[in-house]
Amino acid sequence: MSRRELREQIFKLLFRVEFNKMEDMPEQEQLFFEDEEAAKDKDAAYIADKYHRICEKLPEIDSKLNEKASGWDTGRMSKVDLTILRLAVYEICYDEDVPTGVAINEAVELAKKFGQDASYGFVNGVLAKFA
Repeated sequence: MSRRELREQIFKLLFRVEFNKMEDMPEQEQLFFEDEEAAKDKDAAYIADKYHRICEKLPEIDSKLNEKASGWDTGRMSKVDLTILRLAVYEICYDEDVPTGVAINEAVELAKKFGQDASYGFVNGVLAKFA
């Protein structure tokens, strides 16, 4: 899988956090990998590892988002936008392998694909404050 495809899979798995309790997520993760036929061993390991690292940092990521998103807090954001922002903020602040510009560009692309019409502008605006 390409990096973009891997990021999209991480987004899809992370999106489930919005609809399930954290204690239910191991089961959701198992269901995710059963449903995603494209995720082979190496790719599945990468997706799971990054997903777990993001989940460990969710309180910190949400705090950073609440600080930077003027007039918005994580409770008011759409679930799609919030998930994209969480992934991107993780990559910007904690993942040294992903350049900031790449994280922002990929987040905007995810917002164009999965978000509403104005999502990509909102995501880009919030992430610009992290750059």
